[in-house]
Amino acid sequence: MKRVKVSNNVIRRLPRYLQKLDELGESGVDRISSGELGRQMNLTPSQIRQDFSCFGEFGQQGYGYNVSALRAEIAKILGMDRNFTAVLVGVGNIGHALIDHFSFSNYGVKLVAAFDVKKDMVGTPIGGLIVHDMKDLSTIVGELHPDIAVLCVPKFYANDTAKILVNTGVKGIWNFTNVELDLPESSTVIENIYFSDSLLALGYYLSERIDEADAKASRKRIPGETR
Repeated sequence: MKRVKVSNNVIRRLPRYLQKLDELGESGVDRISSGELGRQMNLTPSQIRQDFSCFGEFGQQGYGYNVSALRAEIAKILGMDRNFTAVLVGVGNIGHALIDHFSFSNYGVKLVAAFDVKKDMVGTPIGGLIVHDMKDLSTIVGELHPDIAVLCVPKFYANDTAKILVNTGVKGIWNFTNVELDLPESSTVIENIYFSDSLLALGYYLSERIDEADAKASRKRIPGETR
């Protein structure tokens, strides 16, 4: 597999390709053209070919793409074959929901430990894991050597907790704290999750559509006519 520096936009589209290919496979589709794939994903065929060319040549002219083979290639690009391990830090509402309802294993990640500060939570089993005391975070993470930390602590503790995780060798942080982590000297990869951004973007697009509809209705109105 070719590995070159690619744009963030291409990287963000890869999970969409993976999801679509899963849907196609479940529907019994064996192969698909870039044109049909683009139609279903609202992308141009040239955009799809450009995205895939960043990593290699996966299709055949006149044949298109083998769905299962392309799915395997994209999964590999996304690291799903690397058996990443993760710890979850902060078993509050978000952390608890992730343990109970998010299938880490479906994405090539094994959740190996959870941590919380609340005494009534420590020692309890959740999703096949025993919740450890936060005071043991450095020791246990140092022993487990996880690749990823899922950070769900209150925002006031986000940076201090992240620094502990970085110092124990965590390579990536999936950050749900709604705080920009201040780790200037670290090479740790940080993926920030902001639910509010997604909701506000939805609000923008809804507003845009309403304004366009109002403008269209206004243009159709007879001059001088009142509502």
